[in-house]
Order: sequence, then structure tokens, then C-alpha cells
Amino acid sequence: MKTLVTVSMAVLLLLSLPLAARAGDFDGIKPLLCSVITVIECTPEDGCREVAPDSVALPSFLKVDFEKKTVTAVRESDGNRNSDINRLEHVGGLVILQGVDEGIQEVRDGVGWTTAISKETGNFVLTASGHEVAFIVYGACTPLP
Repeated sequence: MKTLVTVSMAVLLLLSLPLAARAGDFDGIKPLLCSVITVIECTPEDGCREVAPDSVALPSFLKVDFEKKTVTAVRESDGNRNSDINRLEHVGGLVILQGVDEGIQEVRDGVGWTTAISKETGNFVLTASGHEVAFIVYGACTPLP
């Protein structure tokens, strides 16, 4: 009986190792590749509605580099766009990032943004607000090698 308990505990420990390793992938250290899944745009005139990422000049894929403190567009077709991470905090199982983005030159589209990335799943919610506009973005990240 004692051997059965020891073997069972060893098996449970081994099975839990991949989960522990995966949770560490979203710790605010390893770089991430993030995919935008849903974008909601809100304005005083139109209320809130779901839009395509490219209709609001948001890249579909983003790289989060914690070491360089940047968020950059992955695809060349999205341009050489990046945004600095001005603040990084760990709160309640989340990695919280904050920054500002000037937007497209000569267009009044700068925003302040906050992103919450789940340390457990890698799912994220980004909120951004600017001149009479707000965005809610849902997506998912995976660690880069």
C-alpha cells in the first residue's frame, strides 16, 4: 500500500510538470507572439461594434519583447510599427503592460493602452483610448523560442 501511494504521488508530480512549465511561459520574461482575435471599437456617435483589426490599423500579429520593452508588428505588411512598454506589473496572475502609441503620422489617432496577459493561459485583453474612441481587443499569446 505504501508503495502504491509513493508511485501515485510520483506519477502526479510528473504529470504536473508540463503544466508548471507552461505557466512559466507567460511570466513577463519570455518573448511572446500574440494574435489578435476580436476588436471592438467604441465611439460616442456609433456606440460599440466589432471591427476587423486592419480597419483600425491594428496588426493581426504582435511580438511582445519584455527585454527590449517593446510591442511590434510581426508582418512586414503591417509596417514598421512598434510601441514602447512604459510600465510592467504583476498583479493577481496577470502580467499588466502599459504604454502609449502615437499612431499613424499626420493622423489624430494616438492612444494610451493597457494589456492584461494571463500567466496561466496566455490570453490577453488590451484596452486603448484616444480622442473620442476606445478599443477592446481580445487575443492569445504563445511563447517564442
